[in-house]
Amino acid sequence: MTTILQWWQQQLLQFVATIIFYTAIPLPYIKNLEFERVACFAPVVGLMIGTILGLLDTVVNYLGIPVLTRSALVVIVWVGITGGLHLDGAMDTADGLAVTDPERRLQVMVDSATGAFGAMAAIAILLLKTTALSDLTENRYLALIAACGWGRWGQQVAIAFYPYLKPTGKGAFHKQAIRSYKDLLPSWFLLLGLSGLIWLMNPHNLFFSMGIMISGTVISIFTAAWFNYKLGGHTGDTYGAVVEWTEALFLCVITSFS
Repeated sequence: MTTILQWWQQQLLQFVATIIFYTAIPLPYIKNLEFERVACFAPVVGLMIGTILGLLDTVVNYLGIPVLTRSALVVIVWVGITGGLHLDGAMDTADGLAVTDPERRLQVMVDSATGAFGAMAAIAILLLKTTALSDLTENRYLALIAACGWGRWGQQVAIAFYPYLKPTGKGAFHKQAIRSYKDLLPSWFLLLGLSGLIWLMNPHNLFFSMGIMISGTVISIFTAAWFNYKLGGHTGDTYGAVVEWTEALFLCVITSFS
Protein backbone atom coordinates (compact mmCIF):
# COMPACT_ATOMS: atom_id res chain seq x y z
CA MET A 1 0.00 0.00 0.00
CA THR A 2 2.82 2.37 0.91
CA THR A 3 4.55 1.64 -2.38
CA ILE A 4 1.40 2.47 -4.34
CA LEU A 5 0.94 5.75 -2.46
CA GLN A 6 4.56 6.67 -3.11
CA TRP A 7 4.11 5.92 -6.82
CA TRP A 8 1.03 8.14 -7.05
CA GLN A 9 2.80 10.89 -5.14
CA GLN A 10 5.70 10.68 -7.58
CA GLN A 11 3.35 10.88 -10.56
CA LEU A 12 1.59 13.89 -9.06
CA LEU A 13 4.90 15.68 -8.51
CA GLN A 14 5.91 14.90 -12.10
CA PHE A 15 2.62 16.33 -13.31
CA VAL A 16 3.16 19.49 -11.28
CA ALA A 17 6.69 19.78 -12.69
CA THR A 18 5.26 19.46 -16.20
CA ILE A 19 2.76 22.25 -15.55
CA ILE A 20 5.54 24.50 -14.29
CA PHE A 21 7.82 23.66 -17.23
CA TYR A 22 5.30 24.00 -20.06
CA THR A 23 2.91 26.69 -18.81
CA ALA A 24 2.77 30.06 -17.09
CA ILE A 25 0.14 28.87 -14.62
CA PRO A 26 1.21 30.08 -11.15
CA LEU A 27 1.74 27.26 -8.65
CA PRO A 28 3.11 27.32 -5.09
CA TYR A 29 6.78 26.52 -4.63
CA ILE A 30 7.53 22.82 -4.19
CA LYS A 31 10.96 21.55 -3.22
CA ASN A 32 12.94 18.94 -5.10
CA LEU A 33 10.84 18.83 -8.25
CA GLU A 34 12.43 16.83 -11.06
CA PHE A 35 11.98 17.95 -14.66
CA GLU A 36 13.74 15.12 -16.49
CA ARG A 37 10.50 13.33 -17.41
CA VAL A 38 8.19 16.27 -18.07
CA ALA A 39 7.87 15.34 -21.76
CA CYS A 40 6.08 12.13 -20.74
CA PHE A 41 3.26 14.17 -19.19
CA ALA A 42 3.10 16.87 -21.89
CA PRO A 43 -0.09 15.55 -23.59
CA VAL A 44 -1.83 15.35 -20.21
CA VAL A 45 -0.98 18.99 -19.54
CA GLY A 46 -2.19 19.71 -23.06
CA LEU A 47 -5.58 18.20 -22.23
CA MET A 48 -5.68 20.35 -19.10
CA ILE A 49 -4.91 23.50 -21.11
CA GLY A 50 -7.57 22.56 -23.65
CA THR A 51 -10.11 22.07 -20.86
CA ILE A 52 -9.34 25.54 -19.47
CA LEU A 53 -9.74 27.05 -22.93
CA GLY A 54 -12.97 25.14 -23.50
CA LEU A 55 -14.42 26.44 -20.23
CA LEU A 56 -13.37 29.97 -21.13
CA ASP A 57 -14.99 29.65 -24.54
CA THR A 58 -18.22 28.39 -22.97
CA VAL A 59 -18.35 31.24 -20.45
CA VAL A 60 -17.64 33.89 -23.07
CA ASN A 61 -20.31 32.38 -25.29
CA TYR A 62 -22.88 32.81 -22.52
CA LEU A 63 -21.96 36.49 -22.41
CA GLY A 64 -23.16 36.80 -26.00
CA ILE A 65 -19.80 37.74 -27.52
CA PRO A 66 -19.69 37.04 -31.31
CA VAL A 67 -17.83 33.96 -32.46
CA LEU A 68 -14.88 35.70 -34.14
CA THR A 69 -14.13 37.88 -31.13
CA ARG A 70 -14.62 34.89 -28.85
CA SER A 71 -12.17 32.85 -30.91
CA ALA A 72 -9.58 35.63 -30.81
CA LEU A 73 -9.90 35.87 -27.02
CA VAL A 74 -9.43 32.13 -26.65
CA VAL A 75 -6.32 32.14 -28.85
CA ILE A 76 -4.82 35.05 -26.90
CA VAL A 77 -5.39 33.26 -23.59
CA TRP A 78 -3.99 30.12 -25.24
CA VAL A 79 -0.70 31.91 -25.85
CA GLY A 80 -0.78 33.40 -22.36
CA ILE A 81 -1.25 30.04 -20.61
CA THR A 82 1.86 28.64 -22.28
CA GLY A 83 3.82 31.85 -21.75
CA GLY A 84 4.42 31.90 -25.48
CA LEU A 85 6.91 29.04 -25.05
CA HIS A 86 5.86 27.02 -28.08
CA LEU A 87 5.07 30.04 -30.24
CA ASP A 88 8.56 31.41 -29.58
CA GLY A 89 9.99 28.09 -30.73
CA ALA A 90 7.89 28.22 -33.91
CA MET A 91 9.15 31.74 -34.62
CA ASP A 92 12.81 30.83 -34.05
CA THR A 93 12.38 27.74 -36.23
CA ALA A 94 10.91 29.80 -39.07
CA ASP A 95 13.84 32.22 -38.89
CA GLY A 96 16.24 29.29 -39.03
CA LEU A 97 14.52 27.67 -42.00
CA ALA A 98 14.72 30.96 -43.88
CA VAL A 99 18.52 30.68 -43.92
CA THR A 100 19.78 28.88 -47.02
CA ASP A 101 23.04 27.77 -45.38
CA PRO A 102 22.22 24.69 -43.25
CA GLU A 103 25.26 25.25 -41.04
CA ARG A 104 24.00 28.69 -39.97
CA ARG A 105 20.44 27.66 -39.23
CA LEU A 106 21.03 26.61 -35.63
CA GLN A 107 22.94 29.83 -34.96
CA VAL A 108 20.04 31.88 -36.24
CA MET A 109 17.56 29.88 -34.17
CA VAL A 110 19.56 30.58 -31.01
CA ASP A 111 19.41 34.33 -31.64
CA SER A 112 16.69 35.83 -29.43
CA ALA A 113 15.87 38.53 -31.99
CA THR A 114 12.81 37.72 -34.09
CA GLY A 115 13.21 38.05 -37.84
CA ALA A 116 10.65 38.66 -40.55
CA PHE A 117 9.99 34.97 -41.18
CA GLY A 118 9.48 34.33 -37.48
CA ALA A 119 6.93 37.13 -37.29
CA MET A 120 5.13 35.81 -40.38
CA ALA A 121 5.03 32.30 -38.91
CA ALA A 122 3.48 33.60 -35.69
CA ILE A 123 0.88 35.59 -37.62
CA ALA A 124 0.03 32.56 -39.76
CA ILE A 125 -0.38 30.27 -36.74
CA LEU A 126 -2.55 32.72 -34.81
CA LEU A 127 -4.70 33.45 -37.86
CA LEU A 128 -5.21 29.78 -38.64
CA LYS A 129 -6.22 29.01 -35.06
CA THR A 130 -8.58 31.98 -34.85
CA THR A 131 -10.30 31.42 -38.19
CA ALA A 132 -10.55 27.65 -37.70
CA LEU A 133 -12.16 28.14 -34.30
CA SER A 134 -14.55 30.65 -35.83
CA ASP A 135 -15.63 28.02 -38.36
CA LEU A 136 -16.36 25.49 -35.62
CA THR A 137 -19.98 26.05 -34.70
CA GLU A 138 -20.30 22.86 -32.60
CA ASN A 139 -18.02 20.89 -30.29
CA ARG A 140 -15.60 23.80 -29.95
CA TYR A 141 -14.51 22.80 -26.46
CA LEU A 142 -13.83 19.24 -27.61
CA ALA A 143 -11.76 20.50 -30.53
CA LEU A 144 -9.70 22.70 -28.19
CA ILE A 145 -9.01 19.84 -25.79
CA ALA A 146 -8.03 17.50 -28.62
CA ALA A 147 -5.85 20.09 -30.37
CA CYS A 148 -3.79 20.77 -27.25
CA GLY A 149 -3.39 17.06 -26.57
CA TRP A 150 -2.38 16.05 -30.09
CA GLY A 151 0.01 18.99 -30.41
CA ARG A 152 2.03 17.71 -27.49
CA TRP A 153 1.86 14.13 -28.70
CA GLY A 154 3.47 15.41 -31.90
CA GLN A 155 6.29 16.74 -29.73
CA GLN A 156 6.71 13.30 -28.23
CA VAL A 157 6.94 11.81 -31.73
CA ALA A 158 9.71 14.28 -32.59
CA ILE A 159 11.59 13.40 -29.41
CA ALA A 160 11.27 9.64 -29.86
CA PHE A 161 12.14 9.20 -33.52
CA TYR A 162 14.53 11.97 -34.52
CA PRO A 163 17.98 13.06 -33.34
CA TYR A 164 18.56 16.10 -31.17
CA LEU A 165 20.81 18.53 -33.03
CA LYS A 166 22.64 20.07 -30.09
CA PRO A 167 24.87 18.42 -27.50
CA THR A 168 23.19 20.64 -24.90
CA GLY A 169 20.06 22.76 -24.96
CA LYS A 170 16.72 23.38 -23.34
CA GLY A 171 15.21 20.26 -24.91
CA ALA A 172 18.14 17.84 -24.81
CA PHE A 173 17.10 16.03 -21.63
CA HIS A 174 13.78 15.04 -23.21
CA LYS A 175 15.61 12.34 -25.16
CA GLN A 176 16.29 10.53 -21.90
CA ALA A 177 12.59 10.42 -21.05
CA ILE A 178 11.20 9.33 -24.43
CA ARG A 179 13.45 6.90 -26.27
CA SER A 180 11.23 4.75 -28.48
CA TYR A 181 7.73 4.30 -29.84
CA LYS A 182 6.80 2.40 -26.65
CA ASP A 183 7.03 5.65 -24.70
CA LEU A 184 4.47 7.18 -27.08
CA LEU A 185 1.81 4.55 -26.53
CA PRO A 186 0.39 5.69 -23.13
CA SER A 187 -0.37 9.19 -24.42
CA TRP A 188 -1.60 7.87 -27.77
CA PHE A 189 -4.07 5.52 -26.07
CA LEU A 190 -5.15 8.37 -23.79
CA LEU A 191 -5.94 10.55 -26.81
CA LEU A 192 -7.70 7.69 -28.57
CA GLY A 193 -9.70 7.22 -25.39
CA LEU A 194 -10.73 10.87 -25.59
CA SER A 195 -12.09 10.26 -29.09
CA GLY A 196 -13.96 7.21 -27.85
CA LEU A 197 -15.41 9.22 -24.97
CA ILE A 198 -16.64 11.88 -27.38
CA TRP A 199 -18.49 9.19 -29.31
CA LEU A 200 -19.92 7.61 -26.14
CA MET A 201 -21.17 10.98 -24.95
CA ASN A 202 -23.05 11.46 -28.19
CA PRO A 203 -23.30 8.65 -30.79
CA HIS A 204 -24.03 11.30 -33.43
CA ASN A 205 -20.42 12.46 -32.98
CA LEU A 206 -18.96 9.27 -34.49
CA PHE A 207 -17.75 11.06 -37.63
CA PHE A 208 -16.29 13.89 -35.53
CA SER A 209 -14.65 11.40 -33.17
CA MET A 210 -13.07 9.44 -36.02
CA GLY A 211 -11.87 12.70 -37.58
CA ILE A 212 -10.14 13.68 -34.35
CA MET A 213 -8.49 10.29 -34.04
CA ILE A 214 -7.22 10.04 -37.60
CA SER A 215 -6.27 13.66 -38.22
CA GLY A 216 -4.61 13.98 -34.82
CA THR A 217 -2.39 10.97 -35.40
CA VAL A 218 -1.51 11.81 -39.01
CA ILE A 219 -0.84 15.53 -38.48
CA SER A 220 1.28 14.93 -35.38
CA ILE A 221 3.48 12.41 -37.18
CA PHE A 222 3.66 14.47 -40.38
CA THR A 223 4.63 17.71 -38.63
CA ALA A 224 7.41 16.08 -36.61
CA ALA A 225 8.70 14.34 -39.75
CA TRP A 226 8.59 17.53 -41.84
CA PHE A 227 10.77 19.54 -39.49
CA ASN A 228 13.20 16.62 -39.28
CA TYR A 229 13.32 16.54 -43.09
CA LYS A 230 14.07 20.26 -43.28
CA LEU A 231 16.66 20.39 -40.49
CA GLY A 232 17.98 16.86 -40.17
CA GLY A 233 16.76 16.57 -36.59
CA HIS A 234 15.13 18.59 -33.85
CA THR A 235 15.89 21.16 -31.16
CA GLY A 236 13.90 22.64 -28.31
CA ASP A 237 12.67 25.29 -30.73
CA THR A 238 11.39 22.77 -33.25
CA TYR A 239 9.61 20.87 -30.49
CA GLY A 240 7.66 24.07 -29.88
CA ALA A 241 7.09 24.48 -33.61
CA VAL A 242 5.68 20.95 -33.82
CA VAL A 243 3.22 21.76 -31.03
CA GLU A 244 2.04 25.01 -32.61
CA TRP A 245 1.73 23.78 -36.18
CA THR A 246 0.07 20.53 -35.15
CA GLU A 247 -2.52 22.47 -33.14
CA ALA A 248 -3.18 24.93 -35.97
CA LEU A 249 -3.37 22.33 -38.75
CA PHE A 250 -5.47 20.02 -36.60
CA LEU A 251 -8.06 22.75 -36.02
CA CYS A 252 -8.11 23.53 -39.74
CA VAL A 253 -8.71 19.90 -40.69
CA ILE A 254 -11.26 19.25 -37.95
CA THR A 255 -13.52 21.96 -39.33
CA SER A 256 -14.35 19.48 -42.08
CA PHE A 257 -15.70 17.01 -39.51
CA SER A 258 -17.74 19.36 -37.33
